[in-house]
Amino acid sequence: MTQQKKNYVLPIIMMVLLFGMISFVTNLAAPMGVVVKGQFHASNFEGMLGNFANFIAYLFMGIPAGMMLKKIGYKNTALVAIVVGFVGVLVQYLSGVFGSFGVYLAGAFISGFSMCMLNTVVNPMLNTLGGGGKKGNQLIQIGGSFNSLMATLVPVLVGILVGEVTKDTAITNVNPVLYIAMGIFAIVGIVLSFVQIPEPHVNKTNVKYERSPWAFRHFVLGTIAIFVYVGIEVGIPGTMNLFLTDAKGFGGSAAEAGLVTGTYWFLMLIGRLCGASLGAKVSSKTMLTVASFIGIVLVLAGMFMPTTTLVNMPVFKSDLSFGMAEVPINAMLFVLVGLCTSIMWGGIFNLAVEGLGKYTEAGSGIFMVMVCGGGVLPLIQNYIADVAGFMTSYWVIIIALAYLLYYALIGSKNVNKDIPVD
Repeated sequence: MTQQKKNYVLPIIMMVLLFGMISFVTNLAAPMGVVVKGQFHASNFEGMLGNFANFIAYLFMGIPAGMMLKKIGYKNTALVAIVVGFVGVLVQYLSGVFGSFGVYLAGAFISGFSMCMLNTVVNPMLNTLGGGGKKGNQLIQIGGSFNSLMATLVPVLVGILVGEVTKDTAITNVNPVLYIAMGIFAIVGIVLSFVQIPEPHVNKTNVKYERSPWAFRHFVLGTIAIFVYVGIEVGIPGTMNLFLTDAKGFGGSAAEAGLVTGTYWFLMLIGRLCGASLGAKVSSKTMLTVASFIGIVLVLAGMFMPTTTLVNMPVFKSDLSFGMAEVPINAMLFVLVGLCTSIMWGGIFNLAVEGLGKYTEAGSGIFMVMVCGGGVLPLIQNYIADVAGFMTSYWVIIIALAYLLYYALIGSKNVNKDIPVD
Protein backbone atom coordinates (compact mmCIF):
# COMPACT_ATOMS: atom_id res chain seq x y z
CA MET A 1 0.00 0.00 0.00
CA THR A 2 2.87 2.38 0.82
CA GLN A 3 4.52 1.69 -2.54
CA GLN A 4 1.24 2.29 -4.36
CA LYS A 5 0.84 5.71 -2.74
CA LYS A 6 4.46 6.53 -3.60
CA ASN A 7 3.84 5.71 -7.23
CA TYR A 8 0.99 8.22 -7.29
CA VAL A 9 3.24 11.20 -6.55
CA LEU A 10 4.19 11.93 -10.18
CA PRO A 11 0.62 11.60 -11.53
CA ILE A 12 -0.55 14.00 -8.81
CA ILE A 13 2.14 16.51 -9.81
CA MET A 14 1.07 16.29 -13.45
CA MET A 15 -2.59 16.81 -12.55
CA VAL A 16 -1.63 19.88 -10.51
CA LEU A 17 0.35 21.26 -13.47
CA LEU A 18 -2.66 20.72 -15.72
CA PHE A 19 -4.79 22.58 -13.18
CA GLY A 20 -2.42 25.54 -13.66
CA MET A 21 -2.70 25.35 -17.44
CA ILE A 22 -6.47 25.55 -17.21
CA SER A 23 -6.21 28.73 -15.17
CA PHE A 24 -3.52 30.42 -17.27
CA VAL A 25 -5.43 30.13 -20.54
CA THR A 26 -8.91 30.64 -19.12
CA ASN A 27 -7.97 33.78 -17.24
CA LEU A 28 -6.55 35.42 -20.34
CA ALA A 29 -10.14 36.10 -21.43
CA ALA A 30 -11.19 38.67 -18.81
CA PRO A 31 -8.15 41.02 -19.00
CA MET A 32 -8.19 40.60 -22.78
CA GLY A 33 -11.64 42.21 -22.58
CA VAL A 34 -9.90 45.46 -21.66
CA VAL A 35 -7.64 45.12 -24.72
CA VAL A 36 -10.60 44.34 -26.99
CA LYS A 37 -12.48 47.37 -25.69
CA GLY A 38 -9.53 49.55 -26.58
CA GLN A 39 -8.76 48.09 -30.01
CA PHE A 40 -12.32 47.58 -31.28
CA HIS A 41 -14.11 50.31 -29.25
CA ALA A 42 -16.33 47.65 -27.74
CA SER A 43 -18.90 47.89 -24.94
CA ASN A 44 -18.59 46.06 -21.62
CA PHE A 45 -20.91 43.39 -23.03
CA GLU A 46 -18.74 42.95 -26.13
CA GLY A 47 -15.58 43.00 -24.02
CA MET A 48 -16.87 39.89 -22.25
CA LEU A 49 -17.61 37.98 -25.47
CA GLY A 50 -14.16 36.38 -25.50
CA ASN A 51 -14.78 35.10 -21.99
CA PHE A 52 -18.23 33.92 -23.14
CA ALA A 53 -16.74 32.09 -26.14
CA ASN A 54 -14.20 30.37 -23.90
CA PHE A 55 -16.79 29.11 -21.43
CA ILE A 56 -19.65 28.37 -23.83
CA ALA A 57 -17.39 25.73 -25.40
CA TYR A 58 -18.00 23.69 -22.24
CA LEU A 59 -21.66 23.44 -23.23
CA PHE A 60 -20.70 21.55 -26.39
CA MET A 61 -17.69 19.61 -25.11
CA GLY A 62 -18.69 18.55 -21.59
CA ILE A 63 -20.51 15.32 -22.47
CA PRO A 64 -18.06 14.27 -25.23
CA ALA A 65 -15.19 14.91 -22.81
CA GLY A 66 -16.75 12.54 -20.29
CA MET A 67 -17.16 9.92 -23.03
CA MET A 68 -13.51 10.38 -24.04
CA LEU A 69 -12.47 9.85 -20.45
CA LYS A 70 -14.21 6.46 -20.35
CA LYS A 71 -13.07 5.44 -23.85
CA ILE A 72 -9.42 6.53 -24.10
CA GLY A 73 -8.56 7.30 -20.47
CA TYR A 74 -7.17 10.20 -18.48
CA LYS A 75 -3.77 10.52 -20.17
CA ASN A 76 -4.91 10.41 -23.81
CA THR A 77 -7.78 12.80 -23.10
CA ALA A 78 -5.30 15.23 -21.54
CA LEU A 79 -2.91 14.94 -24.52
CA VAL A 80 -5.71 15.67 -27.01
CA ALA A 81 -6.72 18.66 -24.87
CA ILE A 82 -3.16 20.00 -24.88
CA VAL A 83 -2.96 19.91 -28.70
CA VAL A 84 -6.34 21.66 -29.01
CA GLY A 85 -5.29 24.26 -26.41
CA PHE A 86 -2.09 25.06 -28.28
CA VAL A 87 -4.10 25.62 -31.47
CA GLY A 88 -6.59 27.84 -29.61
CA VAL A 89 -3.89 30.14 -28.22
CA LEU A 90 -2.19 30.19 -31.62
CA VAL A 91 -5.42 31.39 -33.24
CA GLN A 92 -5.70 34.15 -30.62
CA TYR A 93 -2.16 35.19 -31.50
CA LEU A 94 -3.10 35.27 -35.19
CA SER A 95 -6.08 37.48 -34.36
CA GLY A 96 -3.58 40.11 -33.29
CA VAL A 97 -1.63 39.67 -36.54
CA PHE A 98 -4.79 40.14 -38.63
CA GLY A 99 -6.49 42.62 -36.29
CA SER A 100 -9.68 40.55 -36.33
CA PHE A 101 -12.16 40.43 -33.47
CA GLY A 102 -13.85 37.39 -35.07
CA VAL A 103 -10.60 35.43 -35.20
CA TYR A 104 -9.96 36.30 -31.55
CA LEU A 105 -13.37 34.94 -30.57
CA ALA A 106 -12.68 31.76 -32.58
CA GLY A 107 -9.41 31.27 -30.71
CA ALA A 108 -11.12 31.76 -27.36
CA PHE A 109 -13.78 29.22 -28.38
CA ILE A 110 -11.18 26.62 -29.43
CA SER A 111 -9.28 27.17 -26.17
CA GLY A 112 -12.52 26.52 -24.32
CA PHE A 113 -12.73 23.02 -25.81
CA SER A 114 -9.27 22.29 -24.43
CA MET A 115 -10.02 23.70 -20.98
CA CYS A 116 -13.18 21.59 -20.80
CA MET A 117 -11.30 18.37 -21.57
CA LEU A 118 -8.55 19.18 -19.08
CA ASN A 119 -11.09 19.98 -16.36
CA THR A 120 -12.81 16.68 -17.05
CA VAL A 121 -9.50 14.91 -16.42
CA VAL A 122 -7.98 16.66 -13.43
CA ASN A 123 -10.93 16.79 -11.05
CA PRO A 124 -11.93 13.10 -10.95
CA MET A 125 -8.27 12.08 -11.22
CA LEU A 126 -7.23 14.05 -8.15
CA ASN A 127 -10.33 12.88 -6.32
CA THR A 128 -9.48 9.26 -7.26
CA LEU A 129 -5.82 9.59 -6.23
CA GLY A 130 -6.96 10.97 -2.89
CA GLY A 131 -9.41 8.13 -2.35
CA GLY A 132 -12.47 10.39 -2.39
CA GLY A 133 -14.00 12.08 0.65
CA LYS A 134 -11.96 14.64 2.59
CA LYS A 135 -8.63 13.44 1.15
CA GLY A 136 -9.96 13.83 -2.38
CA ASN A 137 -11.17 17.32 -1.51
CA GLN A 138 -7.73 18.11 -0.08
CA LEU A 139 -5.96 17.18 -3.33
CA ILE A 140 -8.41 19.22 -5.39
CA GLN A 141 -7.73 22.20 -3.09
CA ILE A 142 -3.97 21.74 -3.62
CA GLY A 143 -4.48 21.67 -7.39
CA GLY A 144 -6.67 24.72 -7.05
CA SER A 145 -3.88 26.53 -5.21
CA PHE A 146 -1.57 26.26 -8.22
CA ASN A 147 -4.54 27.17 -10.40
CA SER A 148 -4.92 30.39 -8.42
CA LEU A 149 -1.21 31.22 -8.65
CA MET A 150 -1.43 31.15 -12.45
CA ALA A 151 -4.67 33.14 -12.33
CA THR A 152 -2.93 35.74 -10.18
CA LEU A 153 -0.12 36.29 -12.67
CA VAL A 154 -2.19 36.54 -15.89
CA PRO A 155 -4.10 39.83 -15.26
CA VAL A 156 -0.99 41.36 -13.72
CA LEU A 157 1.11 40.51 -16.80
CA VAL A 158 -1.58 41.69 -19.23
CA GLY A 159 -2.06 44.92 -17.28
CA ILE A 160 1.68 45.67 -17.28
CA LEU A 161 1.97 44.99 -21.02
CA VAL A 162 -1.06 47.14 -21.87
CA GLY A 163 -0.49 50.04 -19.45
CA GLU A 164 -2.91 52.86 -20.28
CA VAL A 165 -5.78 51.84 -22.55
CA THR A 166 -5.64 54.09 -25.64
CA LYS A 167 -6.79 54.00 -29.26
CA ASP A 168 -3.52 52.23 -30.04
CA THR A 169 -4.11 49.38 -27.56
CA ALA A 170 -4.10 46.08 -29.46
CA ILE A 171 -3.99 42.32 -28.98
CA THR A 172 -0.37 42.34 -30.16
CA ASN A 173 0.52 44.14 -26.92
CA VAL A 174 -0.01 40.90 -25.02
CA ASN A 175 1.86 38.58 -27.41
CA PRO A 176 4.43 37.66 -24.71
CA VAL A 177 1.61 36.18 -22.58
CA LEU A 178 0.38 34.15 -25.57
CA TYR A 179 3.92 32.88 -26.16
CA ILE A 180 4.09 31.74 -22.53
CA ALA A 181 0.74 29.95 -22.87
CA MET A 182 1.85 28.07 -25.99
CA GLY A 183 5.13 27.21 -24.29
CA ILE A 184 3.32 25.77 -21.27
CA PHE A 185 1.20 23.56 -23.53
CA ALA A 186 4.23 22.31 -25.45
CA ILE A 187 6.39 21.52 -22.41
CA VAL A 188 3.70 19.83 -20.32
CA GLY A 189 2.46 17.88 -23.34
CA ILE A 190 5.93 16.42 -23.93
CA VAL A 191 6.42 15.55 -20.25
CA LEU A 192 2.94 14.06 -19.89
CA SER A 193 3.49 11.74 -22.84
CA PHE A 194 6.19 9.95 -20.79
CA VAL A 195 4.27 9.80 -17.48
CA GLN A 196 2.21 6.82 -16.36
CA ILE A 197 -1.29 7.86 -15.27
CA PRO A 198 -3.61 5.47 -13.37
CA GLU A 199 -6.67 4.56 -15.47
CA PRO A 200 -9.18 3.17 -12.95
CA HIS A 201 -12.21 2.92 -15.24
CA VAL A 202 -11.06 3.02 -18.86
CA ASN A 203 -12.54 0.29 -21.12
CA LYS A 204 -14.19 -1.61 -18.27
CA THR A 205 -16.81 -3.16 -20.54
CA ASN A 206 -18.12 -5.46 -17.83
CA VAL A 207 -19.54 -2.54 -15.87
CA LYS A 208 -23.29 -2.09 -16.33
CA TYR A 209 -24.77 1.39 -16.10
CA GLU A 210 -28.41 0.87 -15.13
CA ARG A 211 -28.98 4.54 -14.30
CA SER A 212 -27.16 7.84 -14.87
CA PRO A 213 -25.82 10.63 -12.65
CA TRP A 214 -29.09 12.48 -13.29
CA ALA A 215 -30.81 9.95 -11.03
CA PHE A 216 -29.11 11.56 -8.01
CA ARG A 217 -30.81 14.72 -6.75
CA HIS A 218 -27.72 16.07 -5.03
CA PHE A 219 -25.81 15.75 -8.30
CA VAL A 220 -28.49 17.56 -10.32
CA LEU A 221 -28.53 20.45 -7.85
CA GLY A 222 -24.73 20.33 -7.79
CA THR A 223 -24.53 20.90 -11.55
CA ILE A 224 -26.57 24.08 -11.08
CA ALA A 225 -24.23 25.05 -8.25
CA ILE A 226 -21.21 24.69 -10.52
CA PHE A 227 -22.94 26.78 -13.21
CA VAL A 228 -23.51 29.69 -10.82
CA TYR A 229 -20.19 29.25 -9.00
CA VAL A 230 -18.04 29.65 -12.11
CA GLY A 231 -20.14 32.68 -13.03
CA ILE A 232 -19.36 34.14 -9.60
CA GLU A 233 -15.65 33.36 -9.77
CA VAL A 234 -15.24 34.97 -13.21
CA GLY A 235 -17.87 37.71 -12.91
CA ILE A 236 -16.54 39.37 -9.78
CA PRO A 237 -12.98 40.12 -10.99
CA GLY A 238 -13.89 40.44 -14.68
CA THR A 239 -16.52 43.12 -14.10
CA MET A 240 -14.33 44.79 -11.49
CA ASN A 241 -11.48 45.00 -14.01
CA LEU A 242 -13.76 46.74 -16.50
CA PHE A 243 -15.10 49.06 -13.76
CA LEU A 244 -11.59 50.11 -12.76
CA THR A 245 -10.59 50.96 -16.36
CA ASP A 246 -13.90 52.30 -17.73
CA ALA A 247 -14.38 56.07 -17.99
CA LYS A 248 -17.88 55.64 -16.53
CA GLY A 249 -16.41 53.67 -13.64
CA PHE A 250 -13.18 54.49 -11.84
CA GLY A 251 -11.29 55.35 -15.03
CA GLY A 252 -7.88 54.05 -13.92
CA SER A 253 -5.09 52.42 -15.91
CA ALA A 254 -5.13 48.83 -17.12
CA ALA A 255 -1.84 48.25 -15.28
CA GLU A 256 -3.27 49.19 -11.90
CA ALA A 257 -6.55 47.38 -12.60
CA GLY A 258 -4.52 44.30 -13.46
CA LEU A 259 -2.71 44.46 -10.12
CA VAL A 260 -6.00 44.76 -8.23
CA THR A 261 -7.60 41.92 -10.21
CA GLY A 262 -4.49 39.81 -9.77
CA THR A 263 -4.81 40.33 -6.02
CA TYR A 264 -8.28 38.76 -6.15
CA TRP A 265 -6.75 35.64 -7.67
CA PHE A 266 -3.88 35.81 -5.18
CA LEU A 267 -6.40 35.71 -2.33
CA MET A 268 -7.95 32.68 -4.02
CA LEU A 269 -4.49 31.13 -3.86
CA ILE A 270 -4.26 31.89 -0.13
CA GLY A 271 -7.76 30.56 0.42
CA ARG A 272 -7.03 27.33 -1.43
CA LEU A 273 -3.82 26.77 0.50
CA CYS A 274 -5.84 27.15 3.70
CA GLY A 275 -8.54 24.93 2.22
CA ALA A 276 -5.95 22.29 1.40
CA SER A 277 -4.72 22.25 4.97
CA LEU A 278 -8.26 22.12 6.36
CA GLY A 279 -9.68 19.79 3.72
CA ALA A 280 -8.92 16.64 5.68
CA LYS A 281 -10.44 18.08 8.88
CA VAL A 282 -13.42 20.21 7.81
CA SER A 283 -16.26 18.90 5.66
CA SER A 284 -17.00 20.29 2.20
CA LYS A 285 -20.50 21.21 3.41
CA THR A 286 -19.19 23.38 6.24
CA MET A 287 -16.60 25.09 4.04
CA LEU A 288 -19.15 25.89 1.32
CA THR A 289 -21.72 27.17 3.84
CA VAL A 290 -19.31 29.59 5.52
CA ALA A 291 -17.78 30.79 2.25
CA SER A 292 -21.16 31.47 0.62
CA PHE A 293 -22.49 33.43 3.59
CA ILE A 294 -19.39 35.61 3.97
CA GLY A 295 -19.34 36.16 0.19
CA ILE A 296 -22.90 37.52 0.29
CA VAL A 297 -21.99 39.93 3.09
CA LEU A 298 -18.90 41.25 1.28
CA VAL A 299 -20.62 41.71 -2.10
CA LEU A 300 -23.61 43.50 -0.54
CA ALA A 301 -21.23 45.82 1.33
CA GLY A 302 -19.32 46.50 -1.90
CA MET A 303 -22.51 47.29 -3.82
CA PHE A 304 -23.82 49.86 -1.35
CA MET A 305 -20.60 51.64 -0.38
CA PRO A 306 -20.06 54.90 -2.32
CA THR A 307 -17.68 54.52 -5.27
CA THR A 308 -16.16 57.90 -4.37
CA THR A 309 -14.71 56.50 -1.16
CA LEU A 310 -11.09 55.61 -1.92
CA VAL A 311 -8.82 53.37 0.13
CA ASN A 312 -5.23 52.23 -0.15
CA MET A 313 -5.05 48.48 -0.45
CA PRO A 314 -2.07 46.14 -0.82
CA VAL A 315 -1.83 44.59 -4.28
CA PHE A 316 0.14 41.63 -5.57
CA LYS A 317 2.77 42.66 -8.15
CA SER A 318 4.43 40.71 -10.95
CA ASP A 319 7.79 40.64 -9.15
CA LEU A 320 6.12 38.64 -6.34
CA SER A 321 6.16 41.65 -4.00
CA PHE A 322 3.39 43.85 -2.66
CA GLY A 323 2.64 47.50 -3.30
CA MET A 324 -0.19 49.89 -2.52
CA ALA A 325 -2.93 51.04 -4.86
CA GLU A 326 -5.63 53.65 -4.29
CA VAL A 327 -8.95 52.16 -5.36
CA PRO A 328 -12.66 52.56 -4.58
CA ILE A 329 -13.60 50.71 -1.39
CA ASN A 330 -16.02 48.65 -3.52
CA ALA A 331 -13.10 47.08 -5.37
CA MET A 332 -11.34 46.17 -2.13
CA LEU A 333 -14.45 44.40 -0.81
CA PHE A 334 -14.91 42.52 -4.09
CA VAL A 335 -11.26 41.45 -4.00
CA LEU A 336 -11.79 39.98 -0.52
CA VAL A 337 -14.46 37.67 -1.94
CA GLY A 338 -11.59 35.77 -3.53
CA LEU A 339 -10.98 34.18 -0.12
CA CYS A 340 -14.53 32.79 -0.29
CA THR A 341 -14.63 31.62 -3.90
CA SER A 342 -11.27 29.90 -3.44
CA ILE A 343 -12.65 26.73 -1.83
CA MET A 344 -16.02 26.54 -3.56
CA TRP A 345 -15.09 24.49 -6.64
CA GLY A 346 -13.58 21.61 -4.68
CA GLY A 347 -16.40 21.68 -2.16
CA ILE A 348 -19.18 21.61 -4.76
CA PHE A 349 -17.50 18.93 -6.87
CA ASN A 350 -16.89 16.73 -3.85
CA LEU A 351 -20.46 17.10 -2.57
CA ALA A 352 -21.99 16.48 -5.98
CA VAL A 353 -20.05 13.30 -6.89
CA GLU A 354 -19.99 11.81 -3.41
CA GLY A 355 -21.69 8.42 -3.56
CA LEU A 356 -21.85 8.26 -7.39
CA GLY A 357 -19.40 5.35 -7.65
CA LYS A 358 -19.25 4.07 -11.24
CA TYR A 359 -21.21 7.10 -12.43
CA THR A 360 -18.46 9.54 -11.37
CA GLU A 361 -16.78 9.83 -14.82
CA ALA A 362 -20.08 10.53 -16.61
CA GLY A 363 -20.94 12.98 -13.86
CA SER A 364 -17.66 14.81 -14.38
CA GLY A 365 -18.48 15.27 -18.06
CA ILE A 366 -21.89 16.71 -17.21
CA PHE A 367 -20.22 18.99 -14.68
CA MET A 368 -18.04 20.39 -17.42
CA VAL A 369 -21.12 21.34 -19.46
CA MET A 370 -22.26 23.54 -16.60
CA VAL A 371 -18.94 25.37 -16.42
CA CYS A 372 -20.40 27.43 -19.27
CA GLY A 373 -21.90 29.50 -16.46
CA GLY A 374 -18.52 31.26 -16.39
CA GLY A 375 -19.42 32.74 -19.77
CA VAL A 376 -23.16 33.23 -19.33
CA LEU A 377 -23.39 34.96 -15.94
CA PRO A 378 -20.61 37.53 -16.58
CA LEU A 379 -22.20 38.34 -19.94
CA ILE A 380 -25.54 38.97 -18.22
CA GLN A 381 -23.79 40.93 -15.50
CA ASN A 382 -22.02 43.21 -17.97
CA TYR A 383 -25.19 43.77 -19.98
CA ILE A 384 -26.72 45.04 -16.74
CA ALA A 385 -23.56 47.09 -16.16
CA ASP A 386 -24.05 48.78 -19.55
CA VAL A 387 -27.71 49.49 -18.79
CA ALA A 388 -27.86 50.17 -15.05
CA GLY A 389 -24.28 50.58 -13.83
CA PHE A 390 -21.48 48.42 -12.50
CA MET A 391 -22.64 48.18 -8.87
CA THR A 392 -26.20 47.22 -9.82
CA SER A 393 -24.83 44.39 -11.94
CA TYR A 394 -23.55 42.64 -8.81
CA TRP A 395 -27.11 41.57 -7.93
CA VAL A 396 -26.38 38.71 -10.34
CA ILE A 397 -23.59 37.63 -7.98
CA ILE A 398 -25.79 37.93 -4.89
CA ILE A 399 -28.48 35.66 -6.35
CA ALA A 400 -25.85 33.12 -7.36
CA LEU A 401 -24.22 33.12 -3.90
CA ALA A 402 -27.64 32.65 -2.27
CA TYR A 403 -28.15 29.49 -4.33
CA LEU A 404 -24.77 28.13 -3.23
CA LEU A 405 -25.76 28.70 0.38
CA TYR A 406 -28.97 26.73 -0.22
CA TYR A 407 -27.03 23.91 -1.88
CA ALA A 408 -24.57 23.67 0.98
CA LEU A 409 -27.27 23.58 3.63
CA ILE A 410 -29.98 21.51 1.93
CA GLY A 411 -29.41 20.53 -1.70
CA SER A 412 -26.16 18.59 -1.21
CA LYS A 413 -27.72 15.78 0.83
CA ASN A 414 -27.67 12.42 -0.99
CA VAL A 415 -31.28 11.22 -0.84
CA ASN A 416 -30.71 8.43 -3.42
CA LYS A 417 -28.50 6.03 -1.47
CA ASP A 418 -30.72 3.14 -2.57
CA ILE A 419 -29.30 3.30 -6.13
CA PRO A 420 -26.50 0.69 -6.67
CA VAL A 421 -23.21 2.36 -7.67
CA ASP A 422 -20.75 -0.59 -7.70
